[in-house]
Amino acid sequence: MYVTYIYIYIYIYILVLSIDKIFLIAINQPGQNVTLPCRGSRGTIIVVEWSRTDLGSEYVLRYRDQQLDPENQNPSFRNRVDLLDPQMKAGDVSVVLKNLTTDDRGTYECRVVQRGTRRRKRGSLKTRPVSSVVLDVVPSGQFVRVCDCFLLFFTHLKAV
Repeated sequence: MYVTYIYIYIYIYILVLSIDKIFLIAINQPGQNVTLPCRGSRGTIIVVEWSRTDLGSEYVLRYRDQQLDPENQNPSFRNRVDLLDPQMKAGDVSVVLKNLTTDDRGTYECRVVQRGTRRRKRGSLKTRPVSSVVLDVVPSGQFVRVCDCFLLFFTHLKAV
């Protein structure tokens, strides 16, 4: 178990070099909902894409053309993920993942394209992630340590 945490910390350290914000979330009760945090700038958001690093070209959630886009969404996330704030006030593009299972473990990345950038709107986004979330879902009764990580600053929080 401690070896797993060592690997997670090494992975986070490597990610820190390329991502603005990294979050580690661990849930010890499958079936719960969890918010995966992400915040873009205050400008007009054109595209939001949430992906999980092991899904290839499929994604968790994509918003474009002022609506959610179900094309190429991984089937396991259909009807289980929504924007926390559909109006994305103040650049908040966090998502709520509902009815967690142990299959939801993984590293989630949030990418945002805003008005005024020269990124294309179609296809998978190749921009740098705005945030990355390492999610661990463990069976009930196991101890979980939660860490909120911003760059190289780690603050341990209470178990969930």
